[in-house]
Amino acid sequence: MTENKDHASVKIHPPVLLLLHLGVVYLLNRFIPIPFALPGYMEWLGYGIVLSGLGIAFSAMVYFAVKKTTVDPHGSVSTIITEGPYRFSRNPIYLGLLSVLVGTPLVLGSMWGGVMGIVFIITMNHLVIKHEEVYLEKKFGDVYTSYKSRVRRWI
Repeated sequence: MTENKDHASVKIHPPVLLLLHLGVVYLLNRFIPIPFALPGYMEWLGYGIVLSGLGIAFSAMVYFAVKKTTVDPHGSVSTIITEGPYRFSRNPIYLGLLSVLVGTPLVLGSMWGGVMGIVFIITMNHLVIKHEEVYLEKKFGDVYTSYKSRVRRWI
């Protein structure tokens, strides 16, 4: 007997994936520090990246509330959001999480966030986004396919 589920089969919650990557950044910085000091402005750049990312993510989450649909990747989505930051990215919340991952280490004087940012994109695409896209395409058909053809996955 097959179960008829109305949610994406994501393998891990995105905030958990972010925390795991931040943990790896911490361990890399502690045990394999990059052997040169960053210029002072990099700390401020890091703050800017983090704050911009949080702003993008929170503004994107507002649209979920306005449209009365769930932000939970394990929940049942009721509509496709194409306004606000979703005009430029299909995943602005994940873009915000990526910004936190890249910016936080800069604030702390480490370049490891850039390296782990690439790993984050790959794991997020594989463990979360591709499952969400299959679900959304199955549920919304041509509406989602059309949106997907107009708007990039990340930026």
